[in-house]
Order: sequence, then structure tokens, then C-alpha cells
Amino acid sequence: MAIKPSPQTSSAPTPLFERCRGAVRSVIALTGLLLVACGPSSSSSPAAEDVTAAISVTRWTDKTELFAEYPPLVADQTSRFAIHLTRLDSFAPVEQGAVEVQLRARGSQPEAFRVNSPSRPGIFGVDVRPARPGRHALVILLRTAGLADEHHIGFVSVHANAGAASSPDREVEQDDAISFLKEQQWTLDFATEVVREEPVRASVRVPAEIVARPAGTADVAAPADGRLADVAVVEVGATVTKGDELARLLPAPAAPDQLPQLDRARAIAAASVELARRDRARAERLVEVGAAPHKRLEEARTAEEHATAQMRAAEASLEHYGVSRTGKDASADAGLFVLRSPIAGVIAARRAATGANVAAGSVLFQVVDASLVHVLGRIPEANAAQARRVRSAEIEVPGLQQVLTADRLVSVGKVLDPQSRTLPIMFVLDNRQLQIPVGQAVFLRLLMEETAPKAVVPTTAIVDDGGRPVVFVQCEGESFERRPVTLGLRAGNLVQVIEGVVPGERVVTKGAYLVRLASLSTETPAHGHVH
Repeated sequence: MAIKPSPQTSSAPTPLFERCRGAVRSVIALTGLLLVACGPSSSSSPAAEDVTAAISVTRWTDKTELFAEYPPLVADQTSRFAIHLTRLDSFAPVEQGAVEVQLRARGSQPEAFRVNSPSRPGIFGVDVRPARPGRHALVILLRTAGLADEHHIGFVSVHANAGAASSPDREVEQDDAISFLKEQQWTLDFATEVVREEPVRASVRVPAEIVARPAGTADVAAPADGRLADVAVVEVGATVTKGDELARLLPAPAAPDQLPQLDRARAIAAASVELARRDRARAERLVEVGAAPHKRLEEARTAEEHATAQMRAAEASLEHYGVSRTGKDASADAGLFVLRSPIAGVIAARRAATGANVAAGSVLFQVVDASLVHVLGRIPEANAAQARRVRSAEIEVPGLQQVLTADRLVSVGKVLDPQSRTLPIMFVLDNRQLQIPVGQAVFLRLLMEETAPKAVVPTTAIVDDGGRPVVFVQCEGESFERRPVTLGLRAGNLVQVIEGVVPGERVVTKGAYLVRLASLSTETPAHGHVH
């Protein structure tokens, strides 16, 4: 019995879909014949006729999938509808709610047949007893908490008697239809998606690495030979801000073995201070009595200040020498160098310990700014000619399901590395939220110009079947077809399909490998529906 497509469906079924649907119905008819042949030898019963002539229909909305099986409809006779409803947001069965089957005839009140709960999760058995023969629009409604949906099946015929409902024998076609029951779909990680048509960017996938920006890394080195008097408690991975104190360095004395010379210098400085004080006092007396000009007093005061400064320097040298010999903590005035972080970031390396002697130029800390980083990719020589066509890039991080988008292109190299025969290319990545460690190995998918729109499917829909890529197309609710496909460009989680499927068909995106295993089974699974 032919069922016209619903006027509310998005498009007419494609020839491939029609062939798949017809093959599935042939399998259903064959199953019915086998059941009749294996049944009691008595004359055919109404139940046997119903099974033989069983009709199945599958419809999708943006909320649910409906798969219904029912016998031909006869006026004043009860026909059992087995209605399977699946939520498309989770591909789980609808576990509660009411389902109503309506037969709508022009010029008459609709006939409604309702059940208030499923017989099993996802399966609603509805008894339909039409009162009038003729052509009716078949509509199936779902009402449950937080979900209301309608499936417009199309027009069906209600026959006047059982004889009129019988259909001629149909030719049984050989077909590769794969049976994968709703009970299996609901209990496994399973999902489908509509094939859509989209433009895809040409791309090249290359190895890459997260590196620090040139302005995003800094070495904190010892400015002179000396001893680290105090090192801040900052370990590798600790966060620092610009200007944070990291260590204090006590420089080594210029002549640590010449203590007598330091004592002599201090004594000379002390004598010079005393002499300058006397000369300044003499000048003050002479100026007071008018025996010398004011210039003479100014010169005496300047000489005293100079001698005092020399005295302080000599005492500081002696104190520095004493701290270096004893190893005791130095005071703030002991000539310490304070080493600070030149940038904000994290401590990437630390080679400093309190009390350690270091040489001038020794790197004590390495600070890296990991908030804004570069992604350095390496384009193989064979793809170097495509480097000028790169417009943007996606970043694939191992262990991270999300595909990241690089912020902007920094540079494309013009000289091949002589060792690796690769061309460098660099992008900026905002790493404040992602916190990808610097040095992480990643992959760059270099995106170029867009192609014309073509059919695309998620990469999870592709199954390697004996070395050939295939997808599994859902023909009806429980029937699938294996389709070899020719793949085109890939962009992120989508892959272009040049041949094998067309937009509007529905392919398995989760559980495709399980459907493949079902296709290898030589046994027909037992049908567990409660009708």
C-alpha cells in the first residue's frame, strides 16, 4: 500500500532513498511470508494477514523521530499501531506521555485514538478502529512533560472490508538492508544527523608547537659575581607579576684578600675628614673677622664633604668585605643588587638558591608569559606552494575535543629549513582561558579559500570498512544501508562527501561501527517490540 509523503516534510525523498525504502518494505513482506509459512497449517487468520501486509513509516521533526508499524486499515476493524518515538536531543526513547492517532477526513470530524502511556519506554501501542472507509490524513501527536510534537504522515486508505485491504503479492528483491532495532539504538551510544550542504575550506594539516612570543619570555641573570643573599619562595610554575622581587645578590669584593689595604684606605679617609673639619673651622673664624673672603669658606666646606664621602665609601667596603667573609645576612645598605621579574608570567625555570655563589651572566630565573602565545607550524616542502593561500587556521590539541581557532596569522616563512625541509608559519593564540602549556605539540589545520557548497557529514560518520570509507544511511527507523563514499576536503569535524550521499539523507554519526557489526551478522535479530 503506497503512502504519499507528508505535505509538511522538507523535501521529496531522493531516488536513492526511495530505493532504500522500497527494499526495506520488501524485507518486511518477506519476513511476513516466512512467519505465515512457519505458523499453524490452518487457514489464514486476520493476524497473519496483518503481519503480511504490515506498513511501516518513518518521519522526523526537529524534536522527535517517529517509526510506526501498522496493518492496512479496515472500517469497523481494530488495527494495532506500534509507534516508536525517539527524542532527537538525546536519541533516548520517549519514556512517558500520551500519543494520539488521528484520522482526518475532509468534511468530517477527526477520529482520534489515544493511549496515555507507553507499553515500554519509547513504544506506544495504539488500537485504531476507523468508523468510515475512504481517504484520511494520518496525524500522530505526542504530548508529554516539556515536549509536544506532531507527525503528519500523509493520506492513507481505510478499506470497506478485509478483502479490499489485501494487496497483490510483491516481488521480493535481494537487498543489503541492515536491521538495527530501536531497542539496540536506545541502549547504545547512537545518533544520526541530516546530511547538509555547506562550503568547505581547502586545508592542510601540519605539525606545530605552542611557543612563547619573543616579548613573552625573559631571563633574569646575575649582574655580577657574588652570593645570593635572599631568594624569594617561587617555584617552577608559580605566577609572578612585573616588578616582583625574585632574589638579592651580594657582589663579591673587588680585592677580598687585601684587608690591610681596606683598613689603610679607611684610615686615610678618616684623617682627611679630620683635616677638612679643622680647615673649615679656621675659615669660618677668618671670615667672621673679615680676614678672608666667603669663597674661602665655601671651598673648605666642599673639601669637608668630599672627605666625608670618601670615609663612607671606605667603611662600606669594609662592611661588604666582612659580610663576604662571615656569610651573615647583609643589611639593606650593604650594596645588594635586587633582581626583579621584568614581565608578568610564570616561572619556567629556576636555578637560584639562598647562599649560592653565582657568576656574572648566570641565568637564575626564566619567566614566560603564557597568556598570549604563538603557534609555530611546519609546512612540508610538498605543500610549501600553498602557504601563500592560507587565510586562517584551526588548532587540534591532543586530549581536547574542542577544535580551537587561531587568532591571527603572524608570519609565513620564505626559507625552507635545510634539515627538516619545512617552511615555518606562525599564528597568535589567546591562551588565558585555555592554559595550554608552552611547548605542547599540536596540529595546525591551515585553512585556505572556500569551495563551492557540497554535501558534508561529521567525521564520526565515516567508517573504514575493508580499507574503503563508508557511511550508514538510515532508510527507516530500524533499517540502514551501507554506502561507500568518496571523500573530499576536511574542515574541523566535517568532511566533504563527493559521491555516495546527498543532502537531506540521514546518516549515523554515533554507533556507526555498531551498525557495521550488525551488517556482518547472518542472523536476523529477534524483534522485541510490544505491539
